[in-house]
Amino acid sequence: MFYVYLLKSKKDQKLYIGFTNDLKKRFIEHNGGLVKATKPRRPFEIIYYEAYKSIKDAKQRESRLKKYSRAYHQLKTRIENSLI
Repeated sequence: MFYVYLLKSKKDQKLYIGFTNDLKKRFIEHNGGLVKATKPRRPFEIIYYEAYKSIKDAKQRESRLKKYSRAYHQLKTRIENSLI
């Protein structure tokens, strides 16, 4: 399986979008400071993930969330509404 995930920084409350084939390992890497892009914003919590059978689908979803603000904002709104 391949995963698209959203992390929320407990330090600055900002979100990070990524994808991986091993969600647990990647989460440990983010919180362990092994990912250059997220190292200064540690610690993180996983607030959302989606599972895909193909790497192509996961990469495409991650790309759409990063490139198209509408898709990102719709997902963010859905997550925020579920936390209320």
